[in-house]
Amino acid sequence: MNQIKNICIYGVGGVGGYFGAKIIDGDKNKDLNVAFIARGKQLETIKKNGLILKTEDRIIKVKSNLATENVHDIEKIDLMLICVKSYDLDGVINCIKDKIKDDTILIPLLNGVDIYERIRKNLERGFVLPACVYVGTHIEDYGIVLQKGGDGRIIFGKDPRRINYYPEEVMEFFEKLKINFSYQENPYKEIWTKYMFIAAYGLVTAKTGKTLGEVLGNNDLLSDVESIIREIKLIADKKRVSLDRDVIKNSIEKARSFPYETKTSFQRDVENPKKKNERDLFGGTIIRLGKEYCIDTKYTEKYYI
Repeated sequence: MNQIKNICIYGVGGVGGYFGAKIIDGDKNKDLNVAFIARGKQLETIKKNGLILKTEDRIIKVKSNLATENVHDIEKIDLMLICVKSYDLDGVINCIKDKIKDDTILIPLLNGVDIYERIRKNLERGFVLPACVYVGTHIEDYGIVLQKGGDGRIIFGKDPRRINYYPEEVMEFFEKLKINFSYQENPYKEIWTKYMFIAAYGLVTAKTGKTLGEVLGNNDLLSDVESIIREIKLIADKKRVSLDRDVIKNSIEKARSFPYETKTSFQRDVENPKKKNERDLFGGTIIRLGKEYCIDTKYTEKYYI
């Protein structure tokens, strides 16, 4: 494998903006070529003023080598971080598939338990490393990303189709740039564990309009959260995903670490009628997999809006 020099951040929202800024800021010798794929006013602002990342302890301002809406403007891609919402994923893969070479590395940093399968349905080439990410970010204004939580950690593993490939150069790349990461031989434990939490609480908060604290204080709603988590756990068991023994309890209790007034990202999207939301990611996926494995998903269906 070649050394990673040419990086593409596809989607410069909260997640893409965070890691894009961290990569450019960490490249002290300016050896890398970093391209941003964005659109609309976000793209216009980044092209004109650069990208600003605000963290708890510092403000980072960076300029990418290229900011564009068209991936074909990029000459070469060694590593691509896919940082779009799930409803844009299929369109993105169709756009990039002619640019992906056999040795291109793709890391999808979006929520969902079937992301790898969706990518591989339309993309044969390249290495696709299943992943999930823990970072609390959002766009404060065009060209400005605010981090308010999470440890900015990427968890990734091997490409299930190309298991002889060990992504050593990705780990060296992240270490050099001080990107927080964890390599795991099988990352699906983390992917499913995260999904349980965000799907169950996302569905219930979006349907009821309640904050996390209000859900935790309502026994009926909390019982429904647990029931959705159990439905997801049954599907994971059928798919032979090895999860921790206390995963259901831990998923429920995790919400207590957030402020009472916290709203889930899915809930915030649903509250904005002009904004697309990931209802299919959080509800549709569970219902489809439930039918595939003959598992009753009546609680997910109850909150599928």
